[in-house]
Amino acid sequence: MTAVGIAHGAEVRRSARSGALGLLGAAVNGACGFVLTAVIVRVLGASGAGAMFSVIGLVSILGPLCCLGADTALMWALPRRAAGPGGDAARLLPLAVVPTAALATVVAAAGWQFAPTVDAALLGSGDATLVRLAFAGVPVFAVATVLLAAVRATRPVATYVGVQLVAVPAARPLLIGAAVAAGGSVTAAFAGWLLPLAAAAVAAVLLVAGPLGVTRGARLRPTAADRRWFWGFALPRAVSTVIDAGGMWFGVLLTAALAGPAEAGVFGAVCRYALAGLLVMQGLRVAIAPQLSRLLGAGRRAEAAAIHRRITGVVVLLSWPAYLLLAVFAPAFLALFGAPFAAGAAPLAVLAVAMLVNVGVGTVQTVLLMSGNSRGHLVAAATGLVLYLLFCVVLVPRHGALGAAVAWSIGIVVENVIAAVLVRRVLGEPLAGRALAAIALAAVAGTGAAAAAGVAIAGRGPGGLALALGVLAAGGLCLLGSTRARAALRPALAASTLHPPDRPPTPEVVP
Repeated sequence: MTAVGIAHGAEVRRSARSGALGLLGAAVNGACGFVLTAVIVRVLGASGAGAMFSVIGLVSILGPLCCLGADTALMWALPRRAAGPGGDAARLLPLAVVPTAALATVVAAAGWQFAPTVDAALLGSGDATLVRLAFAGVPVFAVATVLLAAVRATRPVATYVGVQLVAVPAARPLLIGAAVAAGGSVTAAFAGWLLPLAAAAVAAVLLVAGPLGVTRGARLRPTAADRRWFWGFALPRAVSTVIDAGGMWFGVLLTAALAGPAEAGVFGAVCRYALAGLLVMQGLRVAIAPQLSRLLGAGRRAEAAAIHRRITGVVVLLSWPAYLLLAVFAPAFLALFGAPFAAGAAPLAVLAVAMLVNVGVGTVQTVLLMSGNSRGHLVAAATGLVLYLLFCVVLVPRHGALGAAVAWSIGIVVENVIAAVLVRRVLGEPLAGRALAAIALAAVAGTGAAAAAGVAIAGRGPGGLALALGVLAAGGLCLLGSTRARAALRPALAASTLHPPDRPPTPEVVP
């Protein structure tokens, strides 16, 4: 085997290891997210949950805006720099943290002043305490997000997974439940949501100092070339970050304003299920992003495309069955949240279908960003957002949560189609092939058969869902026991990843 082929195989193995850890973190994060949502809707009710989701949405939109794209820029830039005391990576850290912390502080101060107006528009509670706490949380969110991105870019993926995907989401339902059990209000519950993020920011400072050589004399003062290079990528990403992070929350806020907190609570609960299936892809994105940046920075596009195809196959195999079950058995899933949320069945089915497209194109958003094309990503995200907001204004006043779900679905599909076209141009390689088509067909056929059996025998409630899951589990065990099935699945998952790249690497010049 040639040296290029050996290097290619090593990259594939590295992506597989990182992906496995990312998937583990995503599984824990998803489970904790469900527990968190269940705690919120059960202990606060539909209106209280709507208020809680609204202020979380406020922080989840303003926080990424104040990050100025610096979090993704660190993920992209640090793998292309030399770490340690004599390297040039450490000087990017203050370049990223200081402006974001300053902007977030200004936003928090302004929000504190105008909190009564914001409360009147969103919640109508007459008490601005909850909104003020939300604005105070914006600097915490922004600084923690930037520092945790630096951790992911400089530490093994297990470190990031342990802090961001396990510790933070596991602590939130415990703290919120304890706050409400002690007689606390929605404000106390939101404090329980915010506190783990503050602790994560402190941990991130300690974790990132060593690899960057901060404690061993590494230079921290950036140069003019550093500023041009870093912010040339970050600023376009700043806007698209808000769009990415605020996708669900734009709908929650508009639904609260146009249809009331109860409809916003229903939409927020529905979105929790819709976003749960993305945790597989998000875990894999986090795992492979620095690797993709390094490969694309060196001109090794064929290897990056191979990793993308492999990851997409895994994402479709694991996520499509979940979304198909969500669409068919939406009433059963929403029964977990209680009777007030039964109206979310139709919105959940609509979003589940849209998410099939989202996960079906795989990691195109990450590939586009790690190629350095933050402007292209902004075009795709902004187009989807404009359509999302436009259809929200038209549909939400009449249809409530269902209108918000249809609007978001339109934005999701358009954004992902545009991103896929741009990534195809960047890579010059196919994004999918027969292997992915085979995986998708198998997922649809197997899940469709199991769902049909469940509906025919027990309906779309919990009994039908349990029966469908049992059929799927039995079918999966039969496949695992079949030598022929395993032989067919193995090349499908590894298709196009076993051949060395067809062009030599081209090193990137970094200032």
